[in-house]
Amino acid sequence: MKRRAVLLCAAIALCAPLSALADAPIIIKFSHVVANDTPKGKAAMYFKKLAEERTHGRVKVEVYPNSQLYKDKEEMEALQLGAVQMLAPSLAKFGPLGVKEFEAFDLPYLFNSYDDVARVMQGKVGAKLLDKLGGKGIKGLAYWENGFKNFSANKPIHTPADLKGAKIRIQSSKVLDEEMRALGALPQVMAFSEVYQALQTGVVDGTELEPSNLFTSKSYEVQKHLTLTGHGFLGYAVIANKKFWEGLPADIRATLEGAMTDSTIYANQIAKQESDKALAAIKASGKTTIYTPTPAEREAFRKVLLPVHAKMQDRIGRDLIQEIYKETGFKPAK
Repeated sequence: MKRRAVLLCAAIALCAPLSALADAPIIIKFSHVVANDTPKGKAAMYFKKLAEERTHGRVKVEVYPNSQLYKDKEEMEALQLGAVQMLAPSLAKFGPLGVKEFEAFDLPYLFNSYDDVARVMQGKVGAKLLDKLGGKGIKGLAYWENGFKNFSANKPIHTPADLKGAKIRIQSSKVLDEEMRALGALPQVMAFSEVYQALQTGVVDGTELEPSNLFTSKSYEVQKHLTLTGHGFLGYAVIANKKFWEGLPADIRATLEGAMTDSTIYANQIAKQESDKALAAIKASGKTTIYTPTPAEREAFRKVLLPVHAKMQDRIGRDLIQEIYKETGFKPAK
């Protein structure tokens, strides 16, 4: 209750009528939970640059990375209350909010390439999902790509059996929970900002992260082994407080929408490049052994994980899953 009261007071202060601010710039607090030098961090700073330049100082974007303002579980409530105006949460965070269809993006081995991801995110399916956020007081603005997730631990991971009994950090997603249980692992829901210490102290045994977040969080320093399973994709939805966004002067809103379009192009252009750079840096550090599964080993992971699709149909929606299959050419497990 105390935390909610603090958020509410911040929201009241930040949502004062724009007319009362006279010639003061419109402040947009953009909060996220990863480092500035990740694809999301760089894209947020690029949006700040474009927004401020194109509005000639009428808008000021304050970017707060690394959970400086709010952790994973807090940031969505902060946005809904107006304590911050923009976020770029991972897609897994919308399930706990009540828009469980977003958990489709967590399905294992759903995407084979960044092109597959783009066809879904930038197409009709992606637009339809963003529209569902309106009822939660949220305006969906865009999708930003990141990278494909891999398993890490302090022991080699060559087969699904190697993860049996391991405590693996996940985001709060029913799909991710089911994935870990299919592998015999023990899912541990945890804020991203807490992952490094949890790995360091043995609270969790491993992660499923894509290279840029594994590297910039320094989590690779406390993980001896990384296996390039590529079993899932991590992406983000850029969102705004709906009341704030729709209350902006029409010309300002149009300018910001243009800045977001260009920032999205930038974000998605650098996603794979940044992921590859991070993987190379992890390898160069000598702290983590990187293993590429053989085709047979990769197929063993797929065989264990693909049944999760059928188990999650009732939660996510069979029709939605079939729409995504059609876009990507995915062949479900028989």
